[in-house]
Amino acid sequence: MSSGQQARAQAAAITPGGQSPEHERAPGERLRALFDGHRLSPGQRRIAQYLIDHLTEAAFLSITELAERVGVSQPSVTRFAVSLGFSGYPALRDVLQPIALSAVAGSPGSGGQFRHNELQAAVDAEIENLQNLRRLLADTDQVLDIGRELAGSVPLTVLGLRISVSLAEYFAYAARRIHPDVRLVTRGGSVAYDALLQSRAAGGTWVLAYAMPRHAKETLGALRAARSVGLRTALITDPTLGPLAEAADVTLTAGAGSRLVFDSYAAPGMLSAALLQAMADADPERTQARLESYEQVADQHGFFL
Repeated sequence: MSSGQQARAQAAAITPGGQSPEHERAPGERLRALFDGHRLSPGQRRIAQYLIDHLTEAAFLSITELAERVGVSQPSVTRFAVSLGFSGYPALRDVLQPIALSAVAGSPGSGGQFRHNELQAAVDAEIENLQNLRRLLADTDQVLDIGRELAGSVPLTVLGLRISVSLAEYFAYAARRIHPDVRLVTRGGSVAYDALLQSRAAGGTWVLAYAMPRHAKETLGALRAARSVGLRTALITDPTLGPLAEAADVTLTAGAGSRLVFDSYAAPGMLSAALLQAMADADPERTQARLESYEQVADQHGFFL
């Protein structure tokens, strides 16, 4: 276990009925702290009060929707955010949303005092990762474009080494339902190089690679090997990026939950499902035919209960 994991293991140790080391204030108090010490105009005070009164809904409104609810102009909302020290309303909203989510998580029986344990804090962090992914997916063009490229690569290679194996296995398992030739690579070094070379020789054009922290040097080597044999690479990794992103043709990021001794992958899993959907949408007739064929075989052989 690395020294970082040792520290996380100690910090995340579960004690029944215990409190998180970081005793957060109630969401309402955290919100008011954003406004304290700032000279607000009457219109800005109206915005602040609306956010306090309707936090769990208001934190997810667009600038247009918030302005309409409060009865002010959009520039007034922008000036309000700037007066609090933010670059604009989107930056303020990014701060409001985790506070709103903590309010929702702590509402049952909280009596206005939100205190969470280590496991709840880990879930909250994953919710934030999913919210960040939701913002990334607001523009669907990139995911749809990559999905079409992956669907058109026959064979399609899916690569995941060490801790990333489980994500690669999930994607490959599902992709085989809708794609005629999916090749899974879970070993690095010369084994990965041979598999990539064979995939390119067979007509493949793309590799989908996973790289979750701690990033394996073998993954970087595999990405470079893929490029050397003429394959393009789409990389799913965490936002820390680094040299892996430079070795990939396309990079999609999704945060890994890091509050516990071992990471969790709600956001990368959701991003994988979105890519699978994009692949299915790229060739709906082939997708439908393959899914129907699979279901017929599964029913005949009694694969499922």
